[in-house]
Amino acid sequence: MFSIFNGRKAAQYIFFEMLPSFILGLMVFVSIILMFQVLRLTEFALVHGVSIKIIGEIIGFVIISLLPILFPMALLFSVLLTYGRLSQDSEIVAMKASGLSMGTLLLPALVLAGLVGIISAQTSFVIAPWGNRQFEVLFSRLANTKATAVIKEGTFAEGFFDMVVYANEVDSKQGKLKKIFIYDEKSSDVPLTVIAKEGSIIPDPDRPGQEILLRLNNGEIHRQAKTHTKISFDTYDVHFSEPDYTEEKAKSPQSLTLQEVRNRLSEGIKDPEQNRIMQTELHKRWAISVLCIVFAMIGVGLGTTTNRRAAKAGGMILCIGLIIFYWVLYVAAEGAARSGAIPVPIAIWAPNVIFGILAIESLRRNWN
Repeated sequence: MFSIFNGRKAAQYIFFEMLPSFILGLMVFVSIILMFQVLRLTEFALVHGVSIKIIGEIIGFVIISLLPILFPMALLFSVLLTYGRLSQDSEIVAMKASGLSMGTLLLPALVLAGLVGIISAQTSFVIAPWGNRQFEVLFSRLANTKATAVIKEGTFAEGFFDMVVYANEVDSKQGKLKKIFIYDEKSSDVPLTVIAKEGSIIPDPDRPGQEILLRLNNGEIHRQAKTHTKISFDTYDVHFSEPDYTEEKAKSPQSLTLQEVRNRLSEGIKDPEQNRIMQTELHKRWAISVLCIVFAMIGVGLGTTTNRRAAKAGGMILCIGLIIFYWVLYVAAEGAARSGAIPVPIAIWAPNVIFGILAIESLRRNWN
C-alpha cells in the first residue's frame, strides 16, 4: 500500500513537472518557425504595405497548420528536459531505490503523450487542414489584391490572372510600374502582346482579390493573326479578373480533412500518382499522432540514462538532434512513398518503427 501511494505521488510529481516544459517547448518551436518567416513577413509589411492585421492572420494560420508536428516536438522537449533533470539530480535513482519500477516512472510520460496525441490527432484531422486552407485563400487574395507582391522587377510573373506580366521597375508602395510587357493568351487563337512605358495598378475596393485594373500609358498593342496589327495608345486599361469562387478552387492535399481524404480514396483515383499522394496524406496524419507515444518513450529512455555527462549535455541539444534525425528519415520516406519506390504504408510508418525500436532499447537498458 505504501509503495502504491508513493508511486502515485511520484507519477503526479513527474507529470506536473512536464507540463510547464511542454508549454515552454511549444513556444520555443513556434518562435523558431516564425524566425524563418520573419524576412518574408517584414517584406509584406514594409515593401508591399500589408496591414499588421493581415500579417497577424498569416502568422496565426501558419501556426495552426503546423500544430500537428509542433505537439510531438514540444512533448519530446518536455520529457527529455524533465527526466534529464530528475536523472541529473539523482531523483530517478532515489525513486528506484524506494521500490518504484521503471514502468511507474514511464507512466506520467505515457499519460501526457496520450493526451497530446489525442489533441494532435484532432488538430491533424480537421483544424490544421482548415488553417492551411485559410492561409492558401488569404495568400491568394493578398497576391491578387497586392499585385506588386507578385510582380517582381525584371521577372516574368506567370499565371498572373492567366497572363504573363513583366515590369522592369516596380514601386510597390505606389503601385507604379515602368517598362511593362504583357502577354495575354486568354484568347488562345489570337494572343495579344502589350508594351507600355509605365502603368498604375488600381485594385477594386468592392471586389478585393477578384478585380484589378492596370492602367497603362504610352504603349503599343501587337496582335499577330494572319497579319500583324499594331495599335498605339496614350492610355489603355487592362482588367485582371478572377471568378468569385476563388475560395472554392481545388484544395491542396494538405488542406483536406481526414474525412475528405478518405472520401477521395473511396471514390477511386485513376491517376496512380494522385492516389499515392492521398494515401500518403491518410497515413501521415495517423503516423504523426502516434509519434507522440514514440517520442515519450524515447525521451524517458534517454532522459533517465545513467551517463551523467549525457544528462548534463542538455535536453534541448538532444531534442533538436533527435528531431532532425527523425525528419530526415520522414522526408526521405515521404518522397519514396509519393514516387512509388516503397509502398505508402511501409514508407510512412518506417520512421516511427525505427524510433520505436530505439525507444524500447533505451528503456530496456534502464529498466533494471
